[in-house]
Amino acid sequence: MSEVRVKICGLTREADVAAAAAAGAAYAGFVFFARSPRNVAPEVARDLALAAPPGLAKVGLMVDPADAALDAVLAAVPLDMVQLHGRETPERVAEIRARTGLPVMKAVGVAASDDLGAIAAQARVADQILIDAKAPAGAALPGGNGLAFDWRLIAGLRVAVPWMLAGGLTPGTVARAVAMTGARQVDVSSGVEAAPGLKDPERIAAFVRAARTAEAAPTL
Repeated sequence: MSEVRVKICGLTREADVAAAAAAGAAYAGFVFFARSPRNVAPEVARDLALAAPPGLAKVGLMVDPADAALDAVLAAVPLDMVQLHGRETPERVAEIRARTGLPVMKAVGVAASDDLGAIAAQARVADQILIDAKAPAGAALPGGNGLAFDWRLIAGLRVAVPWMLAGGLTPGTVARAVAMTGARQVDVSSGVEAAPGLKDPERIAAFVRAARTAEAAPTL
């Protein structure tokens, strides 16, 4: 069975990009959302993306982006994938995929079994699905809140496209999350930070090590 692939999201400094690459992460995530403490301007993200070594996929996280905002980011930043973390409908996901010509990862928030239907609907148009903890009502951020959900809800889940688990993961919990869900990809942001937006290289290394050596439960 292949190793679990890791995405380190919310990178804001070149040192954090280097730490993610050195630890063996597969994806580096840059946030383009003004209310996030991990938000980076396109010109800053461009330098971060150019500092990423070959093989580290560069992902741009956006929340309900208008076409103009989407175009501005992509004109400045050499991204490999777009991550949509808002209320984008499957139709809008398909539009953005066609407009950018890039693979699209769509986040789906989960808090209860009623939320699982959106996964299949988005998987029909997205290239990947990110299954995250659903943000509480009134939360300022749609993700990156350091919250987990009941992983038993997706135990043995089958999705038509590759999927990634997020939501409150830490170096100490990621192995259990993989074992319970069968996830082959995981995403972390606040769980490897020294402060909001500032990553800790030791925590990054510990997280990647724990994820890559985790034993995933077989899918049903």
